[in-house]
Amino acid sequence: MAKEKTPVTAAVRMLRAEKVDFTDHLYAYQEKGGTSNSSRELGVDEHAVIKTLVMEDENRQPLIVLMHGDRQVSTRELARIIAAKHVSPCSPDIAQKHTGYMVGGTSPFGTRRQMPVYMEKTIAGLPKIYINGGKRGYLVGIEPGELIRVLKPSLVAVGTES
Repeated sequence: MAKEKTPVTAAVRMLRAEKVDFTDHLYAYQEKGGTSNSSRELGVDEHAVIKTLVMEDENRQPLIVLMHGDRQVSTRELARIIAAKHVSPCSPDIAQKHTGYMVGGTSPFGTRRQMPVYMEKTIAGLPKIYINGGKRGYLVGIEPGELIRVLKPSLVAVGTES
């Protein structure tokens, strides 16, 4: 079987432009498989697989939340922290409009529109994370410090047990 070629996405172009050292991880994408599927396929801890969630506040202003694969986001707590009335996930078509990525392949890097990024603070303590590289079935492995350097996220504590 021929080795699958690494995709060159907007995320990969941004990572290269920012001189981020990253590893490529291709896997068999499964519709609605989520991080449990990708972590199983890659043989890594689901806690180190980071979800990129596109959400919006009551004024429909988009934002990105980065969360451990085995955790959920407390939208109530996030809204409180950012002084919004409420925060909710964007519909897939709106998320794609903001990011330029299909749901299931959303990366926080190289998005179409600049958006504030909020990251669960415990992600920073991991030695390596696996985050979407801009295509379904493709994660990049990077050090959390590099993500923080490039995206400058606000660190928050909004994770709850799945």
